[in-house]
Amino acid sequence: MRTPGILIFGMVMAPCGWVLDLVATVAPNWRTLSNINTFPSDQFIQQGIWDICIASTISSTSQCGQTDTQYFSNKIIQPAQGLMVASLIVTLVGLAVAIPGVRCWKDRPNWVVAGLGGLLIFCSGVLTIIPIAWYTHIPPNITTPGINTAAVTQQVGYCIILGYIGGIFEVLGGFVMFIGICRCCGGKNRGEVRVEEVTRRREPKTPRRVEVPNLSRARTAASNSSVPYSSYSGDDDVSFPRAKSPPARSVNTVNSRPFDADL
Repeated sequence: MRTPGILIFGMVMAPCGWVLDLVATVAPNWRTLSNINTFPSDQFIQQGIWDICIASTISSTSQCGQTDTQYFSNKIIQPAQGLMVASLIVTLVGLAVAIPGVRCWKDRPNWVVAGLGGLLIFCSGVLTIIPIAWYTHIPPNITTPGINTAAVTQQVGYCIILGYIGGIFEVLGGFVMFIGICRCCGGKNRGEVRVEEVTRRREPKTPRRVEVPNLSRARTAASNSSVPYSSYSGDDDVSFPRAKSPPARSVNTVNSRPFDADL
């Protein structure tokens, strides 16, 4: 049971992108306005699509919940709110569709269902990138009452960066999962091996019968022959080295004493 790598990649990238998009949606830091004439030099404004906060460089506390009707009435704010929320919902729907298609508990995934889930995740990433890119493209045109945006310092907030990263994660993950719907060449275009082929390789080979010559016939023929052969003809071909005989001992009978055996 092996889940294809493209599905694992998509199922990892999509939740990571969803978390980043969630932070980019709810956090009030799409842009930062500093060096404002009507504010102290240490204070700056953080603006998001749902809330506005006033922070300070010498304090860690922020004053959120600021009312700014003119800012929230800009033409980018309401579309950005709708697209970001829609992106979060579509990502969850795409994951709900892709999980039954991946089927990591079975031998083979359902490529069609997993590909449809990847398509939804891809669309959710596009829905995230559209408002992020739009907001980044027209920051001077986003007006704020009592503040001349052309005379202050504008910086991109961390929500823009997180939104870009999350959207790219979802686009890549969804696109890679959608590729699996094109199952041409039996999966060989993805460098994978079919489950049947792997199972066939692991099956044990059937034992092959080998004919062994009958030695009893050869021995019977040798015993019936008129030529004297040994009972086992194979023994005649085996030669073992013989032990050397000890040298003859010479007995000196001149100076030796006679024994009873010599008499």
